[in-house]
Amino acid sequence: MTISTAGLVCAHHHLYSALARGMPAPPRTPAGFIDILELVWWRLDRALDLETIEWSAKLGALEALERGCTAIIDHHESPNAIEGSLSVIADACEEVGVRVSCAYGVTDRHGAEGAAAGLAENDRFLGDGENEGYVGIHAAFTCSDETLAAAAELARKHDVGVHVHVAEGAEDDWQRLAEYTDDDWLLIHGVHLPDDHGLRGTFVHNPRSNMNNSVGYARPARFENPVALGTDGIGADMLEEFRLAYVAARAADVTTTPDLAWEWLSTGWDLMPAALDDRVIWAAESDDPWWFAFSPGTSPLEVSIDGETVWEDGLPTLVDGDEIRAKAKEAAQKMFAKLEEIDP
Repeated sequence: MTISTAGLVCAHHHLYSALARGMPAPPRTPAGFIDILELVWWRLDRALDLETIEWSAKLGALEALERGCTAIIDHHESPNAIEGSLSVIADACEEVGVRVSCAYGVTDRHGAEGAAAGLAENDRFLGDGENEGYVGIHAAFTCSDETLAAAAELARKHDVGVHVHVAEGAEDDWQRLAEYTDDDWLLIHGVHLPDDHGLRGTFVHNPRSNMNNSVGYARPARFENPVALGTDGIGADMLEEFRLAYVAARAADVTTTPDLAWEWLSTGWDLMPAALDDRVIWAAESDDPWWFAFSPGTSPLEVSIDGETVWEDGLPTLVDGDEIRAKAKEAAQKMFAKLEEIDP
């Protein structure tokens, strides 16, 4: 039997992480969340160049199609290859056939010049009026007051929201965002927020990533804000993320049903409504959230985006999937060699 749904939406991704699998071990074992950032991810983003960004985006987009995800909201950082990076990502996703909304995560970790370059990349990308995106902020705790204010002002200039990590770790001084947030902001994680946080925007829950980083359970059901689901860069298998969101919520409250996690998954269509025009044909018996919650490995048979078939019979139709995987593997090896030379 088969059923049809709209294309699924990943409301928070880091496409550059598609090449991270198999990367060299960090110089020492991370002992906490900040260590994970400093020893793993902040070293990896410094190793990125435009070539690795291109192939990571193509691989991530290909793997999204493979799991019925037709739209990705991406958050990017590459401090040694900022200018043009968002266009590289957008072009790569377009080639594969996946919708993408881009943002560059502004930060002062690399000084005022790096923050200015990140703001300029957001401004450039959004400025032509043809690209979908947000203004990105890494997180409040890595930004100066001036950078936060400039990012919020830039978002108002382009009439878009801000895409920012919030309270993923206890170290984040997220309170500094309160005067700026608006309903069109994307607030990622929210793990360590109090119930009365006062922030406006949509929270994006990333259960697998939160478990992997041992940062705690966000308890998203407590938020009055809308809640969507993302992966934080661990692929774009949104049905699997839905299942994890359900069992995590169930572990905290035995009265939780899959309908709640499906509601969070459905919020993705509010964020990228064009995905409602996409169709995914699944090898499935039912479109009931209860069925999906207990049927792991459900796969798409066909994916159409804006009326064009982009995935069929286990293969992409617009690109050579084997070539993308081979080129991505080559790019990953080059990136790993750079990574070995980068100190935390």
